[in-house]
Amino acid sequence: MNARVTNNYTKLKPTLFILPCILLVGIVIILFTYNALNTINYVKINTEPFLILNQILGKYRFLQYNITQLGDATITLAFLSIFIIYAPKIWEALIPASLVSLVCANVLKNIFLVPRPAVGLSNTSFIIIGKKAIGLASLPSGHTITIFTTWCVLLFAFMPQKLSNKIIFAILTLCLSLIIASSRVAVGAHYPLDVVIGSILGYLCGLCGIFISKRYNTFSWVSNKKFYPIFIILMVMCGALIIAEIIDKNLIIFYWAFICLIISFYKIIQHYVKK
Repeated sequence: MNARVTNNYTKLKPTLFILPCILLVGIVIILFTYNALNTINYVKINTEPFLILNQILGKYRFLQYNITQLGDATITLAFLSIFIIYAPKIWEALIPASLVSLVCANVLKNIFLVPRPAVGLSNTSFIIIGKKAIGLASLPSGHTITIFTTWCVLLFAFMPQKLSNKIIFAILTLCLSLIIASSRVAVGAHYPLDVVIGSILGYLCGLCGIFISKRYNTFSWVSNKKFYPIFIILMVMCGALIIAEIIDKNLIIFYWAFICLIISFYKIIQHYVKK
């Protein structure tokens, strides 16, 4: 599996950055056209689409509240922890990609300072699922950046060879990622454009992680068994965080993440002690 992932990453070209950059420029031009490059007008043009989508998607409370947790890096990485053993190349790209996405999300949120829907709109006008998201951190959606960073890394890791299969695989996984990302609107945490922009930025962050792993060997230690204790400690910490979430929210997605983490924990211990 690791050889396949490595081979797939080797084939990637920097031209992959062109389309998402064009899309971002296009969004900026559209916002400029509607005089929405300021906070007030940005919220205005997002309000109606947000209210419509929130009312439609927010009907499925249990589903939306569960899938939106996949935008939490702790939960996402728990599901992917098994690849530390069987496809460490994924983690060699995922670690720098996650670091880039973390910086990207926090820097841009502090630059734009767009109020979340619960701050700018009447809380009785839309559906809020779970804890109310407040503050000036709506743009971009951090959860969506995490989702699409992960999607990008996995997309190119497991991209099929046949063109028709590539198209089907890309479309299906993209739709799944969009469903997860749209949950941020469903729970009342973000405006639609927050999610759209977050998805493009996440894809770019994922590409950055892949190309960093190709260009430098900074994270090649992931495949070295002598560093497994680091992951073992991180898994214990991650498990503690998930248990805390189970106690607090008691959502099924946390149980699944915890089971995946336990399996990975067992496997990595097994590989570490094997001579």
